[in-house]
Amino acid sequence: MTPKAAASFGSEGIADASAAKRNSNKPKYSRFTQQELPACKPILTPGWVIATFTVIGIFFIPVGLASLSASQRVVEVVDQYDTDCIPENLREDKLGYIQSATTNKTCIRTLTVPKLMNSPIYVYYQLDNFYQNHRRYVKSRSDKQLRYRRDENYTKTCDPESTTSDRAAIVPCGLIAWSLFNDTYGFSVSNRVLEVSKKDIAWKSDQDHKFGSDVYPKNFQSGGLIGGAKLNESKPLSEQEDLIVWMRTAALPTFRKLYGKIDKDLEAGEEVTVIIQNNYNTYSFGGKKKLVLSTTSWIGGRNDFLGIAYLTVGALCLFLAIAFIVLYLLRPRPLGDPSFLSWNRNPAGLMN
Repeated sequence: MTPKAAASFGSEGIADASAAKRNSNKPKYSRFTQQELPACKPILTPGWVIATFTVIGIFFIPVGLASLSASQRVVEVVDQYDTDCIPENLREDKLGYIQSATTNKTCIRTLTVPKLMNSPIYVYYQLDNFYQNHRRYVKSRSDKQLRYRRDENYTKTCDPESTTSDRAAIVPCGLIAWSLFNDTYGFSVSNRVLEVSKKDIAWKSDQDHKFGSDVYPKNFQSGGLIGGAKLNESKPLSEQEDLIVWMRTAALPTFRKLYGKIDKDLEAGEEVTVIIQNNYNTYSFGGKKKLVLSTTSWIGGRNDFLGIAYLTVGALCLFLAIAFIVLYLLRPRPLGDPSFLSWNRNPAGLMN
């Protein structure tokens, strides 16, 4: 083989190898990658659009009316007591009042029942301007410690309420547990005491899967600065439902949490006497405290937003359906008319 022939043969070999390499890098043909799979491509004709808006409107408006009606049937009594429960001569120094260990925190309020309230009547406490969703507050807890007894010393996520001054673990640790709500309420009607049940006020899933039945409070609220309520050290965390309710942090700065249930009907016009122990400090951050008595309906408590939202969407859809019908009758247009294409409306391609 001559040198010229050898060079030619070598060049062809390199070219074939390069072509083979390029072909090997090409993705295999696929109907999926080439977007050739069967697909539904509906044509939105005026009839389909008008019919869709009409059906949505016809469905949403009755649902909205039913939801709004159910919400309006809920009987609710709300009493803000944070300021009224402070003696008038101490209202200039609210923080000093709530932090004092010698002042009497007992407060008596009278609530009038506006309508018949059928049992069960749910008792809530409402806090305003309390940011339970603050990042450092939400992270200040130990889920392992709450669930397992063997992890009671796992407190590294609980700062600044993780251990006592002698480095003993606090159970439950963290700011959330430390700030447990500690106002108490007692109810009576015509000198007849109304029992408040604390049973089944927490989520069953939280009791079974987040709080251990063999985990007991230890060294809780034993420091110099007390944040809130104390816990019964003889009861496991899974049975302390007030704590479980509080530990499910709220997403908004105004929230309600379930305090208990009253299993007696209250007649319209009855006066409920409430004895409040006003212990919880909301005055240092400008918060408000409210006591709420409420019945429920098939959609839960009073919430007009859901019904209003359904009515708004339904009315808007019906309005659009009527508008499209009028437009279609006044200015009909054949489906797919090519005269409306831009190049047919301006054949010369000139700018208008």
